[in-house]
Order: sequence, then structure tokens, then C-alpha cells
Amino acid sequence: MHCLYFPPEVGGLESHVYYLCRGLVKKGCRVSVVTSRSKRGLPAHEVMDGIDVWRTWLPTRSPLGWAVHGGASTPTLIGVARKADIVHAQAFQSVLPGVVAKQANRIPLVSTWHTSHFLERAASPFWRPIFQRFLEWSDHNLAASAEIAEVAQKLAPGVAVEALTNGVETEVFQRCEPALPAANRRRIIVPRRLVEKNGVEFFLRAMPLIAERVDIEAVIVGDGPERETLEALAASLALGERVQFLGARGHDEMPGLLSSAELAVFPSLMEATSVAALESMACEVPVAVSDVGGLPEIVDGEVGALFEAGNPTALAAAVISLLARDDLSALGTAARSRVVERWSNARLVDRHLEVYQGLLNRGRDQGRGKGRERVPDSAEESGH
Repeated sequence: MHCLYFPPEVGGLESHVYYLCRGLVKKGCRVSVVTSRSKRGLPAHEVMDGIDVWRTWLPTRSPLGWAVHGGASTPTLIGVARKADIVHAQAFQSVLPGVVAKQANRIPLVSTWHTSHFLERAASPFWRPIFQRFLEWSDHNLAASAEIAEVAQKLAPGVAVEALTNGVETEVFQRCEPALPAANRRRIIVPRRLVEKNGVEFFLRAMPLIAERVDIEAVIVGDGPERETLEALAASLALGERVQFLGARGHDEMPGLLSSAELAVFPSLMEATSVAALESMACEVPVAVSDVGGLPEIVDGEVGALFEAGNPTALAAAVISLLARDDLSALGTAARSRVVERWSNARLVDRHLEVYQGLLNRGRDQGRGKGRERVPDSAEESGH
């Protein structure tokens, strides 16, 4: 796999790729990840839970930095892929390195289309033909939401794009002992990176409206370039002790933090499918989410509430309504059941193995006609 960021980086894509790879390892696959050395002190190579992780140079966290990393990491990907049956590009920044590795090693390429970064660029006259080529060059295309799949298919008519919502490791993300001490007030949690598109500003503007009706406090888990601005906004709104910025926390800390709250809020202005929302639901925490992107595909009135994006009044009304319900805990129970049934990591792993095996079978059949070497028949034999 090629992925721009990987743990210890924290985020929905990072969590998705890590737990997917770990699940594939448990199924008997040999899995390598080529990613960036995005933090100081990270080794160039290590093994994490059976996953071979190779890290290469990332000059900056910007579109230019992504492009440079894509080029600089391609030789490593080609070398690692020599022993692979499949190369898998996670997000559009990884597709071009994946295409080169595919051609160099004559193996199939799977591409998964994630994140709002793709949706933002899909309307650009510059990016449209590039994305079209990337979609056409991939042997199988997956999308993290129905919205992303629809946009991708419009970019490349005739190319099939399978919508496959990201999964949650439900054995890890489940209700557990709260990590935070009990509060005198009711507590909500906002697990969001502090970037503009995640809309945390509108949550803060809604907090005074919520506090008029409910004795409430909020913990914001995540970091990012907007933190200083958001902390200043919280101070200007006189939120005081009602809002606490916890900063970024590791995946292993999140179940306990989520289990410390009655409700999770996702005020996104743009979203593919939020892994963090699914993780909250897996921990039996009801969710209030913006009615944007892939969020309505996972949330309805049985597990939480939807509200208009960028509207603090609508956000406040949704939170107040949920906190007033006598059956709030029942919504959390229903939320976990839904994730286990539809979006568990085990189901996601099984579907990926089906996709990989289908491509290997196709290559085996073509190889018979051309006298090529046999392709292995199973994951255990092949080691994707």
C-alpha cells in the first residue's frame, strides 16, 4: 500500500489504512506500507503489528509536498512491490506512484478515493483530466462514500467505482472505562482535526446557545493550524471552563475519551465518510453531524441527528434536542449495532480480499492464455 500519512499520525484515513492492514495481516497476508516520514524521529523502516512500514521524505504538508513525496517515494514503492501481488493506492496522492509500481512489476493496481481533498479538486479544470486518467489506469476503484463514487464516475464515464464505506475495528472501539473524570455538567466531545473544513468554529459559536438550555461542557480532541484561532474564539465567547482543547491523542486513547461523553458532534463543512463518527458510534456514543457529504449515509434519527452545515443555531438545536431525550443511551446502543452490522473492519477486510482475489484470478486466467507463470490462488499463498 501507498499512503501519504500513517500512524503515529492521527486521522480518519490513517486509522482506516492501519486497521485495514492489520486485519489483512491477521488473514495471512504479507502487507507493506510505503508512507511519509512526517514526524521527526520516525524510523525509515519498522514493523508495526506485522505490517512492514517504509517511510520516505516529506518536505512540507502541502500539495507541493505531497507531489514531491509521491515522486521521492516511488522508487521505494517499486522495490517493495517486487514481492507483492497487488499494489493499493490510498487516496489520489498515491495513485501515480501506484501506476508506476504497477507497470514496473506487472501487478494490478487498486485505488481508493478518500477525503474532501478529492471532492474539492474534482471540479477543477486542471484536476479533472488527471483524475480521469488515474481512474482509468486503476484496475479497481473504491470510494469511501457514495458521493465520492458518483463524482468519480462522472469524471471517468464507463469506469466502475465501488462505494465502500471505511470500517471500524469494533474490538478496539467499544464502550469502556471513561478516560476523563466524571463531570458535574453534561459532556459532549468533538473529535476533529482543527482545520477549516471541519467546522469547529461553528460548534464554538453554538456553545453559548446550548449552554442557555443545558449545563454543558465540551472536550475538543484534535490539533491543527486553526487551534490558536479557535482558542481565541472560545475566549471571546466567554466559554471559559465549558470548552477544553485536549490536542491530538493517539488511536489507543480514543475509546476511553469517547466513552467519557454522552454525545459526539461533527460540525464538518465538507466530509467524505467520517471514520471518527463511526468510531464514536462503535463506542455507543450518539452523534450529531452536519448534513453534508457521506455523513447522511451513516447517521439518521435512530442513532443521532443531522443539522445544516455552517449554522450554529441549527447545530445547537440538534444537540439540545438529543440531550433532552430520555432514550439517549438507546441511540448509542443502536449506533454500535449499526456499525458492527454494516461497517466493521472485519467486513471491510473481507471485501478487500474479494477484490484482490478477483484481480489475481483475472491475471491467472490471462496468464494461462499467454503462458505466464501461475498466480497464487489464495491470500495465504500469495501474501498481498
